[in-house]
Amino acid sequence: MSPRITGASGWGQVISQAGAPIAFPPAPFQATLATAFSLRGRGLHTGRFCTARVSPAAAGSGIVFHRTLRDRIAIVPALWHLQETQTLCTALRGPDGTLIRTVEHLLASLSALGIDNARVDLDAEELPIFDGSALSWCAAIAAAGRHPLGEPRRTIRVRRAVSVQDGRRSLRVEPADHLTIAAELALAQFGRMTWEGAITPDSFVAALAPSRSFGRLKWALPLKLYSYVTGKPVLRGATLRSTAVIVGGRIIGGMRVPDEPVRHRILDLVGDLSLAGYPIRGRFTAMHTGHTLNHALVAALMRDASAWDLM
Repeated sequence: MSPRITGASGWGQVISQAGAPIAFPPAPFQATLATAFSLRGRGLHTGRFCTARVSPAAAGSGIVFHRTLRDRIAIVPALWHLQETQTLCTALRGPDGTLIRTVEHLLASLSALGIDNARVDLDAEELPIFDGSALSWCAAIAAAGRHPLGEPRRTIRVRRAVSVQDGRRSLRVEPADHLTIAAELALAQFGRMTWEGAITPDSFVAALAPSRSFGRLKWALPLKLYSYVTGKPVLRGATLRSTAVIVGGRIIGGMRVPDEPVRHRILDLVGDLSLAGYPIRGRFTAMHTGHTLNHALVAALMRDASAWDLM
């Protein structure tokens, strides 16, 4: 049975994990959550439990992580220049050296559902992975509700094309009125998988949020062993419940949505793009992209002031 997620006042229709639509009001102004929520679960890489409390925040503050340490609270804004390369996830390294990892699913959900400002309190290094999808985050955001603020919502308008490439992998953005993504991914024994569309609350919840983090069992097991031998946290929390496990040419238990792996790559891309600090108006064409290429494009775009305007 597909659990149903009832939206709070102002969020319109009911969201469901089967993909029923949700009506959102126009968003000329910044928004935050109407109320706070907390979720708890294990991290994909550390395997440790983390409680994430997501609370309303003032206009102009953006998304900011607050990690509770033994003797202090470290503050880490969700911004591209704090991104740090980590295995199979998006991680942020704060000015004081504090690391926060696997932020992409929450950031994608906040961005797609129109939450510009929020405080995220964490009691551990890594956010929960839940079932590998973004549905738990979407459910909690919908239940908390969206609260418009008094400040205009600013967006990054792409003025000219910017692209990055690594062999057959490429990612390109060009001018467009809204955020749209066309993506392709080819996996051995699966063939070519594609998805294309505008990123809206409806499309994100119905088409992208259900897709799960995925990986091949034959690679995951050696990585787990490597993690424990070296002491580096990699896939310690990966299970059949937290990831879509690939064996041969199939996903154990089947795909939740058609071409699920490419849809999850787009989900991750939406989260990584949010590190620009403002919603981006542009058309992205992604060929076999992943976190490394996503971060490279955001950095290339933001460092080229002639390629975009802040509207």
